[in-house]
Amino acid sequence: MRDTFEYAVLRVVPRVERGEALNAGVLVYCRQRDYLGSRVHLDVDRLHALDPTADAGAIERALQAAADVCRAAPGAGAAGREALGSRFRWLTAPRSTVIQPGPVHTGLTEDPDADADRLLRLLVLPVEG
Repeated sequence: MRDTFEYAVLRVVPRVERGEALNAGVLVYCRQRDYLGSRVHLDVDRLHALDPTADAGAIERALQAAADVCRAAPGAGAAGREALGSRFRWLTAPRSTVIQPGPVHTGLTEDPDADADRLLRLLVLPVEG
């Protein structure tokens, strides 16, 4: 049986004033399966192509913080203690920071965890040629 799921791409915008972005993660939420997951991957070479002065370590920590909220890690704060849907909405709310969520899209899934892996490969990881 296939259920509806929602997903959004996490984008790194190292210089907000320039508006250039690098896909660095995906958030996946499936209410029917009680699932909220994320996958993150920062391509440091691509990041430095956009901004040679970008602090890759700080950006990786920010991406990990989003992943921690998804999995309700002990250090995720109040957002990490919210219900799954509330956490997804909090993570996908528009921001003007270095880590920005893209628009929310929908799909059908039999395995949201496998779809998180698929979306990471499709939307974030470098294209293999």
